Amino acid sequence: MSSFNKIPSRAKQQPKPFKANIEEEKLSEFKQLLKLSKLGPVTWENQQEDRRYGVTRQWMKNAKEHWETKFDWRKQEEHINSFPNYTIPIKDDDGHEFTVHFVALFSEKEDAVPIGLYHGWPGSFLEFLTVLELLKSKYSPSDLPYHIIVPSLPGYAYSSSPPLDKDWTTGDTGRIMHKLMLELGFDSYLAQGGDIGSFVARYLAVKYDECKGMHINMVMLPPPKNADTLEVNKAEQNAMPRGKAFNETGSAYAMEHGTRPATIGHVLSSSPLALLAWIGEKFLEWTDTDPPMDDILASVTLYWLTETFPRCIYSYRGIIKPEDAPRPSNPKYYVEKPFGYSWFPKELAPTPKSWAATTGNLVWHRQHDAGGHFAAMEKPKELLRDFEDFTQKVWKK
Repeated sequence: MSSFNKIPSRAKQQPKPFKANIEEEKLSEFKQLLKLSKLGPVTWENQQEDRRYGVTRQWMKNAKEHWETKFDWRKQEEHINSFPNYTIPIKDDDGHEFTVHFVALFSEKEDAVPIGLYHGWPGSFLEFLTVLELLKSKYSPSDLPYHIIVPSLPGYAYSSSPPLDKDWTTGDTGRIMHKLMLELGFDSYLAQGGDIGSFVARYLAVKYDECKGMHINMVMLPPPKNADTLEVNKAEQNAMPRGKAFNETGSAYAMEHGTRPATIGHVLSSSPLALLAWIGEKFLEWTDTDPPMDDILASVTLYWLTETFPRCIYSYRGIIKPEDAPRPSNPKYYVEKPFGYSWFPKELAPTPKSWAATTGNLVWHRQHDAGGHFAAMEKPKELLRDFEDFTQKVWKK
């Protein structure tokens, strides 16, 4: 069977094949901690079925039971390992060496387009596996038009943590992602991302000539100064209250991540159930329809077993210092290169097309009638079609 694992001949170094396989002792410890993790008492707040005060106790009870009795992490590892996984050492400008994990589908075509797909928080490379499955079904290695690279960002999953002796930013992560593409032999590529991945894609498109454009599915943006003069269609108008609600009642977690990462890192490293409440809430609230329980638990279990949470929330300090972050509202990060934008109505910030166009050279756009923040997980067929169409429009052979 075709394996999509032929490394491009021009790669500067050979990545090392990687297999997901958490040691049994760590898995047993996780199961014991989960069993001993205590559900909180019933309160008025945690009985509200509309979840306006957060996840309900009943959902947590059901999730804990499912986690203990039905969820199988080894099956998740089998699924991960059904794709080509690699690690590669990436040396930063100061000599610090990172191990970067990535999943890839390598094409055998000489003119295949390299595309980096970048996840966010509380996501991971897992979000993109269904997209990769669709690509495997649609193409063979000999006719795949792309090299698809899905890294774990520094601090996430199987990739190294940020350095312990200095601060780290989303821009720093962007630099490592760029070096990864160069080490794989790609002197030109496209970037795709949502959530933090959209900031990484923006950084790459602005900072590096080799990045020829970006396609993103989130544009987190306050109203532009000329918002009153910009066209907003009916679907966009109907979706805008969601962004307002997120700012008013849904973003406290981000301030905690940005201002007290050490404290929340300790809290969520102490109990699998605590981590589930914090992350599970986001998968329920930020999606169009509730994801399958196994999908939520796979993400949370990956975070727990790889100690991702306390290592990965550095990007939120960009909220506190927006002038330094590759955010759409930052004039320094206006994208002159081709920019594509997929709009989903249940995104956290379902920013209108006309607003997004103030942040870059918007040459491609598609408005969807369903889907939320985790587009790759919720609407993989639609997202794949979008970045394929964008690539076809902008890529120059």
